[in-house]
Amino acid sequence: MASRRARDQRGVVLPSPLVMLSVIAVAMAAIAFVATRGGEPTEREITPAARDAATPSATPTETSKPKPKSRKTEEPKPAVERGEVIVEVYNNSPVTGLASRVATRATGAGWQVVGTDNWYGTIPSTTVYFPPRLEQAAKMLALDLGVDRTAAAVAPMRMDRLTLILTGELD
Repeated sequence: MASRRARDQRGVVLPSPLVMLSVIAVAMAAIAFVATRGGEPTEREITPAARDAATPSATPTETSKPKPKSRKTEEPKPAVERGEVIVEVYNNSPVTGLASRVATRATGAGWQVVGTDNWYGTIPSTTVYFPPRLEQAAKMLALDLGVDRTAAAVAPMRMDRLTLILTGELD
């Protein structure tokens, strides 16, 4: 009889480096997904008053009770001075030159436009983003340009100016 060599266990077989890198990449993607999930967006649509007044209501609406006058006289809110508010305009659409055209239109309406550029990211619709102290100015800019949406500014937007991000041609 021929002598047979006995089989022995030599150790554990490790997966190839490519498999190990794939497993690490999937784990990191899962961690990034969990870490970047956020709450509900703080966005809202605005409707210009002129559009509301032109559309008659089919159903009667309740009228609110007049507020009793306080002894203090309320000071009127200061009007927004368009030329004192800084605006940046960004194009988030495939339309070439859109930011420049809208910036010219905003400048013509009296706004202080300091720059135009492209915006990289996902924006659901054309929006005027504002820091808290410029909310009234954002609404006014939106009305001036026919933009239906305003939202609070978020990073990486500057907090000393309005940021207009365009997703298509304005009406």
